[in-house]
Amino acid sequence: MRRRIAPLRDFLRRESTGGLLILLASALGLITANSPLSDSYFSTLDFKLTFGADWYLIDLSILKVINYLLMSIFFFVVGLEIKRELTSGHLASVKKAVLPFIAAIGGMAVPALIYLAIAGGVAPGGWGVPVATDIALAVGLLTMIGPSVAASLRSFLLALAVIDDIGAILVIAFVYSTGLNFSWLAAALLSIAFIAALKKGGVESTLIYSLFALTLWFSLYKTGVHPTLAGVILGLMTPNIVHKSTTIEDTEDGSVSVIEWLEHKFHPISTFFVVPLFAFANTGVVITSESIKGASQSLIAWGIFFGLVIGKPLGVLVASLAAKRLKVADFPEGATNSSILATGSAAGIGFTVAIFIANLAFDDAQTQDIAVLAVIAASVVSAMLSIALFKFLARK
Repeated sequence: MRRRIAPLRDFLRRESTGGLLILLASALGLITANSPLSDSYFSTLDFKLTFGADWYLIDLSILKVINYLLMSIFFFVVGLEIKRELTSGHLASVKKAVLPFIAAIGGMAVPALIYLAIAGGVAPGGWGVPVATDIALAVGLLTMIGPSVAASLRSFLLALAVIDDIGAILVIAFVYSTGLNFSWLAAALLSIAFIAALKKGGVESTLIYSLFALTLWFSLYKTGVHPTLAGVILGLMTPNIVHKSTTIEDTEDGSVSVIEWLEHKFHPISTFFVVPLFAFANTGVVITSESIKGASQSLIAWGIFFGLVIGKPLGVLVASLAAKRLKVADFPEGATNSSILATGSAAGIGFTVAIFIANLAFDDAQTQDIAVLAVIAASVVSAMLSIALFKFLARK
């Protein structure tokens, strides 16, 4: 029996549902951290797991197992998504890619500049936090708003968010990785070379690729580069060719690519398990009158907040207008300046990747908590502004 799927439709539907799960998991994390279960919550996350010894030692807390190991699955799906968009999706041609590319650059640069203007003198390393967009929540929000959002704007936001992901990945790789161990870096490059050779040789064994995926992850862990980048690398290396030995077929063209097949397998795991677990584990901030006062007086918090709430929509709009004026790109069909601004506000929902970067950008737990609170507050306000703008436009 053959099963029929619609990869893009299924992807968007899962992202929308996943956005709701992220919200529920985040609320549960906040509630648990501020309940009688708080001590158990934090002690469980801090519990150490040690594997191996000497050169093959892996020493991770439960929290780092989630953030380092499980989130590699999330970044693998991100890598697949980027590869699909670049080869056969919204970014497959220069004409399609120009506007979202320019808009994404503006949507990353302006938030970073706003953060540096506010908090650059205190913690300049945090500029990477407000550059991120959460695809699940942003796309889910536009889907929830409904017909008042043009379909072209959802496609525009998806492409913009994918480019934003590429930017966030580069920031993680080059800004927030620790001092490199070049011996292990050579081992990581060797793993990549073996994977490339297997791919060129036509090897299809999932088990063999999985073994080299583990060696790549372990090598990056030892290198000092964030090990979740192994997932991105593997996703980008996946060939966009027809998968011949599957019972799944695409409703649009009757065939399923290797990328679509892997997304079909891993995207539900990432969306319905990994990311909600990450949200539950990383949004558990103890909220007291003192912590709220501390956050309200923190330049870091305001830098992140205004970077996402103001910087994202402003950067997306200004960059899009510049591209249109220079005649290098056209607005999406049916889009106006106001609807581009509203879409930019949706892109201000940073959440998953923003919190992920916040935990890399700041060393002490108190500053991390302040950053997480700022990301949550900014994401909520950005979502409300986007809804309000689209509702206002629908009444005009």
